[in-house]
Amino acid sequence: MPVRLDQIPALAPRPSRPRIWLWLGLLLLLLLLGMGLMLLFGSQSLQQQSVSVWALGLGAPLLSWCLLCVGRALMYLGQQYAADGWDEARELDLIRKVSCGRRSQQVLGTSLFSALREPGEQGTAQLDALLGGNGALEAQPCWLDGSPLRHSRLPMICDEDPEFMLLGILEQVLAELSPALAKVPHDTPLALLLEVESSLPPNLLSRIWRRAWNASGIRQSIVPVTGCGLAALDQWLDLRIDDHALLMVVAVQFSPQQAEGTAEVAVGLLLGNRLTQTTLPAIAYLHRPEQERGFTREHLLYAARQALDWVPLSAQSIERVWRAGIDAPREVAITATLNAVPLPKQPKQELCDLDALLGHAGKASPWLAIVAAAQVLERGGGPQFIFSGGGTVDVGLWGTVLTPASSPSK
Repeated sequence: MPVRLDQIPALAPRPSRPRIWLWLGLLLLLLLLGMGLMLLFGSQSLQQQSVSVWALGLGAPLLSWCLLCVGRALMYLGQQYAADGWDEARELDLIRKVSCGRRSQQVLGTSLFSALREPGEQGTAQLDALLGGNGALEAQPCWLDGSPLRHSRLPMICDEDPEFMLLGILEQVLAELSPALAKVPHDTPLALLLEVESSLPPNLLSRIWRRAWNASGIRQSIVPVTGCGLAALDQWLDLRIDDHALLMVVAVQFSPQQAEGTAEVAVGLLLGNRLTQTTLPAIAYLHRPEQERGFTREHLLYAARQALDWVPLSAQSIERVWRAGIDAPREVAITATLNAVPLPKQPKQELCDLDALLGHAGKASPWLAIVAAAQVLERGGGPQFIFSGGGTVDVGLWGTVLTPASSPSK
């Protein structure tokens, strides 16, 4: 479950202190009442009353006042102790939730293939193109019927058969992650989050994945991860932060059903728990993502600020902002958040809109931005911030921060 600091109860209300003037007034009133009763029921004047009558007339009100004072003091102290206990328990709960919220993952390996990466080419030119604002979104034939649609396609690495094309892409992604896994003991558990979005039949996709995995030579056995997208990562940070397993994410969008305005991408990401993984050096730290709770500017602004607070990091420390998987109706909210936080927003230099450069990458959108940002950090860049969406418009946007591995952040 997401860590919700906004749902922590408020501090306990403190009892008001007893007011001295009010209690002195009560004492005077009781004494006057006692004297009045002496006059009303006594058979003699005040000067002729006996000592016992005076003791009863004034002593009884004074004793009653003292008992009331003691009762009020005990009630005040009891309320104070109860409020102290509530606030102490609240503080412990807040510390626990903040500690949980500030968990992060090591980025141990990355792989990214898009229309900007030619077959056999290293990923440096692709990253340079993204940082330089060079796009690949253009009208070209789609896989399904060959009709010209505006989208970006992965470069051909084999013949034009979609099955062999996807197989070759997956093999390359796994080949770029396998060197890191080769340094890890073969009995290390490997959790897999596989997200493939394609018009190809599901049974064919499963067969292609098994062939690519068998050809990868990776020795670790895999266990599927439940969930999808950044919600699965959020759940991992909640439940498996002490786990010795590595988390491998493979996200692909290939030949989508509706190709207009989309991007074909293949992304690989290898993550490790900071508490348990000591074999591989970290490229960067991926901090807990924060999802907006509604579809207003205020919700997105809260998510952005909370994502920064999980590091913790000031907005002025962010070097570059990435956007991926953002639908047109959310443009106003994104712009308002960039201005309010404030985050860098200069095109090309400080803001990289992957949707404008490559197209909408569907479910692979958040992983596309995370891998690109991690590769910038691997080059020595500063902290990166990501706004990302998913495959559907009815899911809230996420704010995510990546920091350099040398950062002293928690």
